[in-house]
Amino acid sequence: MVEDDENNKIGPFDLNSKFIRVILIIVSVFLIFAGPTYISYLLADVNYVVSVASGFAFFIAGLILMFFLIRKKVFT
Repeated sequence: MVEDDENNKIGPFDLNSKFIRVILIIVSVFLIFAGPTYISYLLADVNYVVSVASGFAFFIAGLILMFFLIRKKVFT
């Protein structure tokens, strides 16, 4: 039981809190779907390569966060 409590606390985030779990899921989904589309669209005026690279970076960050949440069993 003690190991579960220690594993569900990441820095200031307590994964046992429903509010934090929902916020992390929403951030993950936003990074996966809105990052490559809307962020790339907003940065398209700056430079095409920068917009594509930032969209790809947001997508990868969202996937990493999603896999982290799945591994910590935030999804039931």
